[in-house]
Amino acid sequence: MQTAYTKDELRAFLAPMRGRRIVFVPTMGALHEGHATLMRQARSLAGEQGVVVSSIFLNPVQFDNAGDLAAYPQTPEADLEICRTCGVDVVFMPTPDVMYCADRSMVMEENHLSTVLCGASRPGHFAGVCLVVSKLFNLVQPTDAIFGKKDYQQLAILRRMVRDLDIPVQLHGAEIVREADGLALSSRNVRLLPQHRAAAPQICRSLRAAAAAYAAGSAVESVRESVVSALSAIDGVRIDYVEIVDAETLHTPVCDNRMALLAVAAWFGEVRLIDNIELVRA
Repeated sequence: MQTAYTKDELRAFLAPMRGRRIVFVPTMGALHEGHATLMRQARSLAGEQGVVVSSIFLNPVQFDNAGDLAAYPQTPEADLEICRTCGVDVVFMPTPDVMYCADRSMVMEENHLSTVLCGASRPGHFAGVCLVVSKLFNLVQPTDAIFGKKDYQQLAILRRMVRDLDIPVQLHGAEIVREADGLALSSRNVRLLPQHRAAAPQICRSLRAAAAAYAAGSAVESVRESVVSALSAIDGVRIDYVEIVDAETLHTPVCDNRMALLAVAAWFGEVRLIDNIELVRA
């Protein structure tokens, strides 16, 4: 496995690999089994002749809260070991000064999908995501890229970016990886206090119950309210949003002949958790 710390090193490592299938897994580090699953899927997709590239970069421009950026865990040595064991060929580990010029003046804006859900409460977040991912796509020039569905809105926005800007990469959405008790894996989970960690699986339980009710024909608002009630009953939890939207447009209305998405964001103490589940009528 090769590790690149500069853009020139990355280009040099990838130059002899051009013409092969290059599958890219971008991350912000603090890797866990969810990331490892993406990397193993990338390895399978690339095959023996293809190339798997991963990036580990804590992107400062997508954080709307300086405290959240400062508290984000960083485990570079453990991250590299996970990449190695999952069959990654090239890891790109730049610092902010490598990725961004001090006088940068270009921005990336998406003005429809990013106005709802997490975008409504995190101004500038998805502009930062689009900027860094577009830069990484330009540097890596992958044929394919894999993103987890836990960040469902992010995946939808990146699909729109790739479509609207004619970026020649195929995006793949990977299913959410969960703990045994249902909690969606996240680098932020390590910051949960014990009482909040014990309560957090209620998110998944409420989503699964709601999905079953939706499939059985329950009305959209009653399905949404069931999740609101379940989360509101937990001490110390503040709901950011609970919404049911069209899975592609991320806006309402929801039509029975299209897939819907039930998405949740809630604060468990000082840690903001997100989760979601796709909804279909039986």
